[in-house]
Amino acid sequence: MENVVIIGSGIAGLTAAIYLARAELSPLIIKGNEEGGQLMLTTEVENFPGFPDGITGPQLIMQATKQAERFGTRFMHKFVRGIKKMDDYFVIDVGDAKVEARAIIVSTGASARWLDLPSEKAYRGKGVSACATCDGAFFKDKKVAVIGGGDVACEEADFLTKFASEVTLIHRRDELRASKPMQNRVLNNPKIKFIWNSVVEEVIGDGKAMTALKLKNIKSGEVKEVPFQGMFVSIGHVPNTKFLEGFVDLDEKGYLKVDSQTLQASVQGVWGAGDVHDHKYRQAITAAGAGCQASLEVERYLSEKK
Repeated sequence: MENVVIIGSGIAGLTAAIYLARAELSPLIIKGNEEGGQLMLTTEVENFPGFPDGITGPQLIMQATKQAERFGTRFMHKFVRGIKKMDDYFVIDVGDAKVEARAIIVSTGASARWLDLPSEKAYRGKGVSACATCDGAFFKDKKVAVIGGGDVACEEADFLTKFASEVTLIHRRDELRASKPMQNRVLNNPKIKFIWNSVVEEVIGDGKAMTALKLKNIKSGEVKEVPFQGMFVSIGHVPNTKFLEGFVDLDEKGYLKVDSQTLQASVQGVWGAGDVHDHKYRQAITAAGAGCQASLEVERYLSEKK
């Protein structure tokens, strides 16, 4: 019987593990399919406190993993298929085995939706990103494209005008899906241009960095190559909560519903931490903070249960 199992090995789960391990609760992290989470796709992290010269996403995860291990965190290289609530504990199905736990922290994050182009994957971290607030500062005085037409795409395009010389919103429709206030903000921004009724067919580059996008107009069929030094894919995120369906409450988009103060889910003994419930901020530092919050709640919960 485990005291606490943390599902997910991103910065939220690792932070929770550091706190719980220091409290001598010997947490177990089940790593899952995407070890390290979204930070593993981030080349430079310059906004995480304590690293004045910046740090790469994978380095940050590696250091946090070592820190968690140092205090006694254990790791299981498995993928959770489902969870069952028993009287006062949980049974976690990892396929070829069952893990029993008194408390659970879900920190499985959310995966960015991508365009699913081989060239897009090849240039991730070399001009292609899914997070303007993470990577925008690296595109100072450069021409960048934002793919999407919703509130998040518009918000990211507006944010990028602080750095880029020119921002172009590329949308497959002929009008934005964003709310009216957000539409007005980008439509009235002189640094933002628009390419309508178009989709990305290929990311073009020299192997080291992207240099252009091959775009297709879905109405006329015209294909053209437009020079860009950056592309931000902003077509939404998918929370990694499929295994939680029917076990705890999820919102209409699949994000884990938690109490805003305690981060406890709808089932007592289960907490959420990070992008699995936070679809607003989605930052490494807020995920780490949520991991801290959840761990302190778990510690209190287990103490009360003796």
